[in-house]
Amino acid sequence: MPAIHLPAGSSDGEHIRTPSGVLVPAEIDPFHRHLHHIAPSGLVDQTGQTSGMRRLEAVSGKTVGAKNLWMGQTHVPASTSSANHHHGASETAIYIVSGNPVFVFLDVESDEPVETRVETNPGDYIFVPPWVPHREENPDPDSEAVVVIARTTQEAIVVNLDGLDWSEVRLTEDGPR
Repeated sequence: MPAIHLPAGSSDGEHIRTPSGVLVPAEIDPFHRHLHHIAPSGLVDQTGQTSGMRRLEAVSGKTVGAKNLWMGQTHVPASTSSANHHHGASETAIYIVSGNPVFVFLDVESDEPVETRVETNPGDYIFVPPWVPHREENPDPDSEAVVVIARTTQEAIVVNLDGLDWSEVRLTEDGPR
């Protein structure tokens, strides 16, 4: 293959030469050419919130230019329950860092709906499918529970609800809300 010579900052339509002399695909903008390090002091608390918990944003479109991912952490104080909520079309994966949070949802796959409690320990994972009404509880009277959350949308979608049933989940052009 013949060598391509492009002066720094120029493009052949398929590639661009960076100031350091490296050829990269032209569609990759400068913001997406390097790894982003987010220290705890860099977490952002201007996210969708649910009463009883505090969400901190680490990786998102707003913080690092992510296009398809949101990741952060949630803190649930001792003896606290969050409000009921869902996360829209986003799939949510949760990793338990500390504490023993309980995740509560309404199991509607039986003859009668049953409020179901999933008790967790550090090191456990929870998967919350899109639109599922749920809440987090921290029954420990002394210690905060901390979890890491990853979502399949770049922003933190939070729709607060009165209850765990599906009556407040609304269908729209984009799916339930």
